[in-house]
Amino acid sequence: MTRRDNGRVPETVDALILDLLEWVGPASRPYEEVMEAWRTSCPRLPVWEDANDRGYIARHHVPGQGEQIAVSAAGADHLRRHRSTALV
Repeated sequence: MTRRDNGRVPETVDALILDLLEWVGPASRPYEEVMEAWRTSCPRLPVWEDANDRGYIARHHVPGQGEQIAVSAAGADHLRRHRSTALV
């Protein structure tokens, strides 16, 4: 997990992680689509990396469709606890 400001993850990244989990939603999305929308080279906004480090993202291979990204059980739980409109 990326830590800054006396060991705390910036609130902006936390909010964006929730946005990412909502965006992926209850169904999986192709890896390429997720990377196009969410990968960043900005070291101050490591949304994708932090979501992975926290175990909120699950990856799996679907024959004929390739790598798929889904919200893990931990990610769905995190989303339910922090967003009242959680779809996951």
